[in-house]
Amino acid sequence: MTLTVPLDQPGQHYGHIRLPWSRDASAWGHVMVPVCVLNAGPGPTALVTGGNHGDEYEGPLAIRRLLADPPPLTGTIIAIPSLNHPAFVAGTRTSPIDGGNLNRAFPGDAAGTVTRKIAAFVNDHLIPLADLVVDFHSGGKTLDFLPMAVSHILDDAEQDARSAAAARAFGAPYTARLREIDDSGMLDGAAERAGKTFVTTELGGGGTTTPARVQIACDGLARLLAHQGLLATAPPPGSTRALDLSDPAGFHFAPGPGLFEPLAHLGDTVTPGMPLARVYPIEDIAAPPVPIIAAVAGLVAARHVPGLVQPGDCAFVIGSVDTA
Repeated sequence: MTLTVPLDQPGQHYGHIRLPWSRDASAWGHVMVPVCVLNAGPGPTALVTGGNHGDEYEGPLAIRRLLADPPPLTGTIIAIPSLNHPAFVAGTRTSPIDGGNLNRAFPGDAAGTVTRKIAAFVNDHLIPLADLVVDFHSGGKTLDFLPMAVSHILDDAEQDARSAAAARAFGAPYTARLREIDDSGMLDGAAERAGKTFVTTELGGGGTTTPARVQIACDGLARLLAHQGLLATAPPPGSTRALDLSDPAGFHFAPGPGLFEPLAHLGDTVTPGMPLARVYPIEDIAAPPVPIIAAVAGLVAARHVPGLVQPGDCAFVIGSVDTA
């Protein structure tokens, strides 16, 4: 695995992470993941990634806009707009090459599949260089989120406070605190275990984006880089509301397959016992719909997008809100 751009030379350098991929169509072929390094000399280093899942677009657009007109910097930005590049080109969450979910592949394996090779390169060669790691996400084709910056609840109090402050500095409409349902193999955990300041986002979803969500991503990235000392100026701070997603009971899952009728909108305030959706069996049209009922009080922070659900699909996420 090779990085074709220098990390230690001042300037703006474009190239690739080049990963071996031998196949029928190319015996000595490679996967080429585009990378840009903005190096302005001594200072902090930020690793900024989008496209960890290939059907999420706010991060790639924010990074491309940053690269199109780079502001004056102190330090270095390693920018990767489409980290799982095969998935990004295909417009899919996972890689069409090996079916790999990059955000479940860390720390990776340099001798493994293409997805695990990407994870290994980032884990072994890029995360160690960074003071700040930013990994943009949204809901992809299957979920839609309120636009939020996210930090994880960490056992290390100093790192927890540092990452929470960075997420607030992003200035998204919501700033969330979260314990992942399953953090096995995530880039998040790899960065956090390395002691880095880590911020992620959920900025919408549905397999598309909007001008407002892209602007949230662009402004938030500039604020976060300024907070870390890489930029001298940034957009004015945005008002944000604190969103607590740490209660596992706030995650609601489809009980069975069927036609999904949402009864609650993103941003709705709900109370326990309120119906969030009905799921209609699609083979037995005489069968009554199965309700999905709110288990906790709070704000609808995320909801399922496609019109059909399968058992275990995440249908809604409810969080509690305060002013940050």
